[in-house]
Amino acid sequence: MRPRVEVVGIDSLILRLFERIDECNMPWLLAATERLRESFGAALVDLVPSYTTLLLQYDLLQLDDRQARECIAQAFEDLRPASEAAGRELQVPVWYHPSVGPELTELAERSGLGISGVIARHSARSYPVFALGFAPGFAFMGLVDECLASPRLGTPRQRVAPGSLGIADRQTAIYPVESPGGWNLIGRSPATLFDRNLEGYSLLRPGDRVRFVPVERDEFIRLGGNDSPFEVTP
Repeated sequence: MRPRVEVVGIDSLILRLFERIDECNMPWLLAATERLRESFGAALVDLVPSYTTLLLQYDLLQLDDRQARECIAQAFEDLRPASEAAGRELQVPVWYHPSVGPELTELAERSGLGISGVIARHSARSYPVFALGFAPGFAFMGLVDECLASPRLGTPRQRVAPGSLGIADRQTAIYPVESPGGWNLIGRSPATLFDRNLEGYSLLRPGDRVRFVPVERDEFIRLGGNDSPFEVTP
């Protein structure tokens, strides 16, 4: 594998490994991440994996552009993913309910699955974490079943409650903190996704695989969830 290298800053490069989003990309991205860390050593400042790329920042006091590219070539020589199931396996509880997921009913009707069918379909598979972004601890995951794919809302909401579980196109994610957002909300999780006491401050990391576990309201509250009904306002 030879990535396409693009300059994005005086000390930063984008390594483009793939052209489209696919769950099969992640083991390769993780393997490349480990190799690059070994190749650059102390000269590596930051390395951020995404859906199809790696953003690499290096120390200009230790390497010039030519040397950085040599380190990249060394890292990708005979690269192979260590495992098709790289990363951690995590289970995240979710209370799927229209009172905290205002688009759940609409999605149930549009898909023809009914609410129970949407819940069963969404929680039936594990989702790889592709990238972190938008907000601290916000993990972009996918891909949801095609029948659950939903375009973003035409007008984003000004406030989305922490723990809200949403779908946008074929991606799914949980809002870790209160923020604006335009994803279709179908439930809420009691999990703490962003915490300064967590390693890297985030519960989820690129390469992890997440399975959402449906729970009833009583269990959701016992786990610390907030069952305050969602206010359906723009």
